[in-house]
Order: sequence, then C-alpha cells, then structure tokens
Amino acid sequence: MKNVLLIEDDMLISNLVKFRLKKDGYEVTIVEDGQAGIDAINSQSPDLIITDVVMPFRNGLEIIHHAKMVRPKVPVIVLSSLGEEEGTVLEAFSKGASDFIPKPFKPNELSFRVKKWLKYAC
Repeated sequence: MKNVLLIEDDMLISNLVKFRLKKDGYEVTIVEDGQAGIDAINSQSPDLIITDVVMPFRNGLEIIHHAKMVRPKVPVIVLSSLGEEEGTVLEAFSKGASDFIPKPFKPNELSFRVKKWLKYAC
C-alpha cells in the first residue's frame, strides 16, 4: 500500500483529502504544520507528499526544498490558494514540486494526479 504524507493546516481540507485517498486504497498520514512535515519526511518513507504553501513554523516551499534534499525521487504535489500568484507557483516548481493544484480543487482531480505521480515514481 502506498503511503501519502499530507502537510496541511486546514483540517477540513485534510479530512477531505484523507477520505478520498483512503477510498483509492492509499495510507494517508496527516501533519498540521511545516515543522511536523519536515519531521515526518525524515522519520517516514512517504511515496508521495502533498503540501500546502502557507503554514505555521515552516512553509510549503521549505517543505519542497527539504523533501528534495532527503528524498529526491518522491513526488511533491502543492495545494494552495496562492495559485494566482505566479511567483509562488514558479518558485514551487523551481524547488522541485511535481505538480501544483490551486484551491479550491476537485477531489477527483487530486485523486487522478496522485495516481499519475505514483505511477511515474515507481
């Protein structure tokens, strides 16, 4: 079973994502801030990481940078309401993000992209 690490401080979104991905057969670990996300990347072996950008303690751009340093092949999907700010999107990709999905998003779209990136990562 593939393990997805979700780093998101909005519990409503976290629960929605977890429900959908568990339905697809994935194990989902949720952490609620950037520092906990970095700790989880260090202590676990996620097959895929989904992160928000704006969070307490560490932001999503720091998460991407750290993930690519310690687990360079793990796909990172960014979920963010900052999608309209082109600089944030470009910076996320320059740090190694695999994909960027603006909030609000459709759970089916997220499901499709997770499946796609896990297929490429194998």
